Amino acid sequence: MTYDVIVIGGGPAGLSATVALSRALRKVLLVDAAEPRNAPAEGIHNYLTRDGVPPAEYRELGRAEAVRYGAEVIDGTVTAAGRLSPPEATPLSALADGGEPASSGGEPASSGGGLLFVTLADGRRFEARRLLVATGLTDELPDLPGLRDQWGHGVLHCPYCHGFEVRGKAIGILGSSPMSLHQAQMWRQWSDDVTLFLHTAPAPDETQARELAARGITVVTEKVAEVVAEDGTLTGVRLTDGTLVPREALVVAPRFVANAGMLGLLGLSATENDFGSSVPAEPSGRTPVPGVWVAGNVADQMAQVVSSAAAGLHTAAQLNMDLITEEVGQAVAAFQPAQRSAASSR
Repeated sequence: MTYDVIVIGGGPAGLSATVALSRALRKVLLVDAAEPRNAPAEGIHNYLTRDGVPPAEYRELGRAEAVRYGAEVIDGTVTAAGRLSPPEATPLSALADGGEPASSGGEPASSGGGLLFVTLADGRRFEARRLLVATGLTDELPDLPGLRDQWGHGVLHCPYCHGFEVRGKAIGILGSSPMSLHQAQMWRQWSDDVTLFLHTAPAPDETQARELAARGITVVTEKVAEVVAEDGTLTGVRLTDGTLVPREALVVAPRFVANAGMLGLLGLSATENDFGSSVPAEPSGRTPVPGVWVAGNVADQMAQVVSSAAAGLHTAAQLNMDLITEEVGQAVAAFQPAQRSAASSR
C-alpha cells in the first residue's frame, strides 16, 4: 500500500495531525517510537480540559482517536527516510492549457514530492506521497550526578509547565548561560525563595546584580557538584566545597536538540541555534524538501503540548491542501487529452 501520508512520531503534534488527516479521508500511517519526551512528568498542564492528565494516558487517548477515524498506528523507530521517485520538475497543478506554467495569482503549486519511503529499525519499509515529521526533540541535560534521575519532577525547565506545582517552594536555578539570570527572575514569580547557582553562567553585571538583590534572589558563586535526593525526592544541591544547599526544585536549561537524524537521505537536517537545533520550515510546516513537512517540537523548540497539538492540526490542513492541489493537477492533465480525443472524433 502507498499511503497518502506517513506521520513519524506519536506525540501531540503527530497524533493531532493523524486525526485531522484521517478525518479528511486520507490513508495515514502513524509510526511511533513510543519514547515521549514528557514521559517523566506526572501530568501535562496549560492544556484546556486536559490539565493534569498523565502523558501516557494522553497518548493512549490520542492513539485510540486516530484509529477510530481510520488511521493505522504502529510502534517502531524510523531509522531512515528517502525518496523512491523524484519530485515533479513542474508540478502538474501548476500547468495551464498547453502545458505551460500557470500564471501567478492562481492556486498554489503542489510540492510535487514524488513517492517517499521510511525504513524502520526492524527492517519494515513503507511508502507514501508525503511525510509529516513530528519526532520532537531530545533534552540534553547538564552532566551532574543525580540530575537526570530527577528530570521531570524535581528538576524542571519550564515555569508554565511546572511553576504552579512548585509555587512557594525553595527553588534553585542551575546557571549555564546568560539566560540563567532571566530564568531566575521568571521563577521568582512563583516563589520568594529563589537561589541562583551561577555554576557555569557568567556573573551578573552591576545592573543585573541590583535587580537580583531587589527581588530577593540569592546568588551562589560556588559550582554545583551534585543533585541530592532522598527516597526519590529532591532535597538540595551539594556544592564543590561540600556545602549542601536545601532546595525543593531545581531549574535547568537543557539544549533542545531536534530528532532529525533519519532525514539525512532526503538532504534535510536540523540547524543549530542558541537553544540547540531545529528543522527549518515555513509557518505552514512545509520544509525545503518537496513532500516533507514538520510539526511540533522538531521545528518549534518552545512549543508546549497544547501548541504542538495545534501545530499538528495546522500543518495537517496545509498538507491536505497540498495533496488536493496535486490531485487537481493530475485530473486536469488526464482530462485535457480526453477532451482533445473527443473533439477529434466528432
